[in-house]
This record gives sequence, C-alpha cells and structure tokens, in this order.
Amino acid sequence: MPIRLGDDAPDFTAETTEGTISFHDWKADSWAVLFSHPKDFTPVCTTELGRVAALKPEFDKRNTKVIGLSVDPLDSHEGWKQDIADVTGAELNFPLVADSDRKVADLYDMIHPNANDTLTVRSVFVVGPDNKVKLTLTYPASTGRNFDELLRVIDSLQLTAGYSVATPADWKQGEDVIIAPAVSDEDAKEKFPKGFEAKKPYLRVTPQPNL
Repeated sequence: MPIRLGDDAPDFTAETTEGTISFHDWKADSWAVLFSHPKDFTPVCTTELGRVAALKPEFDKRNTKVIGLSVDPLDSHEGWKQDIADVTGAELNFPLVADSDRKVADLYDMIHPNANDTLTVRSVFVVGPDNKVKLTLTYPASTGRNFDELLRVIDSLQLTAGYSVATPADWKQGEDVIIAPAVSDEDAKEKFPKGFEAKKPYLRVTPQPNL
C-alpha cells in the first residue's frame, strides 16, 4: 500500500554505511528525511548524495537526521563513497541503507511499477518526531532533487506544527505567514501580537511568529 501523509512511518532494521540501524530508535525524537536512489554509481545519485552531505549542517540546525537508501549491497556503497567525494568534494556523512533484499523499498513502496523492478525511484519521506509521515515526494530517475526546496519545506512543516499558520506560495524563512481560517479575528489578536493584515476575510497575513 502506498504511504500517505499522516501515516505512521514504517519501522525497519537495516545494515547501513554507519552500522546496523533501527529506524525509529535512530531518529528518536528528531525529524528525519529518508530518500532513495535507483542504483549506486549512477551520475544523478552521486551529485545528490554529495549535495546532502554538504547541506548536513543545515539539516542539523533543523533537528533533522538524513538517511539514504539504495538496493545495492554494503560493499558497493563503500566503494561509491569515494566517487561521491571525488565528484562533489563532500564526504558521505550520513548513513546509506544497503537494501539488497528490497525489504525497506517494498515497505515504503519505492519500487517504480513501470520501470525495472529492482530499481527504486527517487522517493523522499519527511518524518516528524511523532514518527508520522509529513511529506512525500517522488521524482523520476532522470531528475535530481532540489534539496534547498526540501529545507524550505522542513522550515514550513516545523513552523506550522507549532503555530496555527500556513505558509504561502514560495514562502521562505522570515517572510509573512497566513493565519489558519479556523482562528477567529479575536483569537488572532491574542495569538499573533505582532498584528495581522486581512487581505480577504479568509486570508490574513502576519509576521512569522517564532522570530
């Protein structure tokens, strides 16, 4: 069954480049990003893993752990690590699951139904501290992911988890946000002491409340 937003993220135990990991224990009360790759030693994947390694301090600032997955075995991952460093200048600094039996790929429905049945698509799952799935993304094998966008989405998820707000199109950290329609104007005056502007009765904007 496909994993939907709000579902419990399936737990698993797997071998990784950083030893055996039990997913829920490993992530603990952090946020987590689980993302899959079609195959080791492929060009787009190599650039992606290097980019995530370079951005790891940004994920750390957001209390977010990152874990990758490929259906190739551990010895293949170990060889691939050097290529990633050579190409991108970034050393792999997060675990990469060796899922040669496709246990995790099947658990998360990562196998592309219209492609080679051994290749995972470029799936992304953002999991909250409550182990619920907060975001799912699926990219075709030919298209590398935008990890700056993923950080932007995590900023939004974390903000909206703590306040009765939503984030508008193209929102970035520090910009105005939208007050949830369920919040009355009277309650909004208390919840958002910086004030708000009603662009329409259903669309009220206020400065980002956690800054």
